[in-house]
Amino acid sequence: MLKNTLRLIVISLTLYGIVYPFLINPPEKTEIVTVTPVKEIKIVKVKVEQPLHSVKLPDFAVIRDIKLKKKTFFNYIKPHVKAANKQILQQRAQLEIALMMLQFDDALEDKQLNQMIAIFKQYKVKHIVDAAGIRLALERVDIVPSELALMQAANESAWGTSRFARIGLNFFGQWCYKKGCGMVPKNRNTGANHEVAAYKSVRAAVNAYFYNINTNRAYKSLRDIRAHQRQLQQTPSAEGLAQGLLAYSERGEAYVDEISHMIRLNQEYFSE
Repeated sequence: MLKNTLRLIVISLTLYGIVYPFLINPPEKTEIVTVTPVKEIKIVKVKVEQPLHSVKLPDFAVIRDIKLKKKTFFNYIKPHVKAANKQILQQRAQLEIALMMLQFDDALEDKQLNQMIAIFKQYKVKHIVDAAGIRLALERVDIVPSELALMQAANESAWGTSRFARIGLNFFGQWCYKKGCGMVPKNRNTGANHEVAAYKSVRAAVNAYFYNINTNRAYKSLRDIRAHQRQLQQTPSAEGLAQGLLAYSERGEAYVDEISHMIRLNQEYFSE
């Protein structure tokens, strides 16, 4: 009996020794952490429109000084405008010499005749090469004053910062109608099929502008004004010819007034 009692006491003490540490330091409670799933962040790549040319243009947009921006823009475009006018004056001189010869009943040499035929074709003069035909050609083969061309370039291209100027070297807002000929306007009306023309060089863009002014029937009034100035022995004037640009913009007279105002406002840059 005593032996059983002692055994019970030993077992009890052993169990107490095992349990006692847990009675003094109960196990820590397990903290339940709720993990909120993180939403996947989608990275949207913005497609940068690449230029349709290999020309390195000045970054007109970063020029904050207004006078410097204008001077930089004019200095960049002006040489191309002068070159276009120079070429036109050379063609005009050929026409005037031929006209003078015909008026004196001198026959044109084969080389001259071929020159006349090429000029007539280039400027869409649908007439035989005679005195009357050459007079018609002289109404088309004539300069666009630098002041007018430069102000239209500045206006249409937002001083060289527009998408069409940067991507397609189109400083004059000219349209084309063959699919893929240029850039599709972002706000083009439904059903419209025109694009804004793109060029590979600034010279090509300037030449296209001159060609448009000198051949498009929409600007016949401009050519009539210029021809009248020639008859009066006057050099074609920028403000005078601007009056013939009513069809150049949907804004009509407001556009003409704006171009005329810009010509007057920027006179200091034209003489440089």
